[in-house]
Amino acid sequence: MAMTEPLLISVIIPTYGREQALVDSIRDVLKQDYARFEVIVVDQTPEHEPEVQAYLDEQIAAGTIAFYKLDWASLPGARNYAVRRAKGDVMLFIDDDVELPEGFLTNHAKNYARPEVGAVAGRVLDRMKLADHAQDLLIQDLPPEAMDPGIAWYHINLVHTIKPQRVLSARGCNMSFRREVFYTHQLWFDERFQGSAVREESDFCLRLRQTGLMIWYDPTAVLVHIGEETGGCHDVSTRSLQYQITFYRNHFLMGLNNLTLWQCLRFFTKLFDCHVLGHPPCYKEKSWVLVLTRGFFYFLALGVRSLCG
Repeated sequence: MAMTEPLLISVIIPTYGREQALVDSIRDVLKQDYARFEVIVVDQTPEHEPEVQAYLDEQIAAGTIAFYKLDWASLPGARNYAVRRAKGDVMLFIDDDVELPEGFLTNHAKNYARPEVGAVAGRVLDRMKLADHAQDLLIQDLPPEAMDPGIAWYHINLVHTIKPQRVLSARGCNMSFRREVFYTHQLWFDERFQGSAVREESDFCLRLRQTGLMIWYDPTAVLVHIGEETGGCHDVSTRSLQYQITFYRNHFLMGLNNLTLWQCLRFFTKLFDCHVLGHPPCYKEKSWVLVLTRGFFYFLALGVRSLCG
């Protein structure tokens, strides 16, 4: 019997404003021992440090990466741009500040032996929170609320969960999809998600439900997310006014795109309770100045979203 050829994986790395972290992420991908993969870097950085640019030029010349330089910054736009140029059977998205263990690509690919699996959500260990990954925090089965699109975002835990299972969404720094999701089902990332593009992957995963394919969580497809303070796949600082507005606006956009009226009410209420008032699981500082400030941006973004339709 002839051996089945391994799936070709397109590893897609959108990047903006990252330097050594990007180099380290690319190196980690190139060290993977999976048989068939390509690396696609979509770079939206105006100008790199000389040593970083020299490394990128070296990899381009060697043919180890496909490199695309863009003069605009949009995370969902970069994802779509890469998919349209990718050759893979599977599109695997990672951030530009990650550490990959051995077997990372293999652990994504193995799940696609099941035809009902259309996407794989990998486990994400956040470097700044590694001390929280204690044994007593490990989770087997996610609660039923994690499959409720109105409140799932406060119950999906892809950090501490150690049991493979079906999930509603993935984290954008570690997720993969069958090629057919894009080309057969014509699902693309919504480029209306701006700034940090928070919730753009959640929006995409909610729309994936229309295909009948499932999102499967595999904790062995694990990476460490460095979480650099500067740079990243978006074009604004987390401390900027634009970030604050687009953070809430993107949540409202996701809800209005995908949820029923009742689900939207529950989602927007929980968003206010968690991100504005600072209640668990957000645990934000609760000084009245910060609560009022966050509330101002919440209602400003809601008004902007309502006016835009």
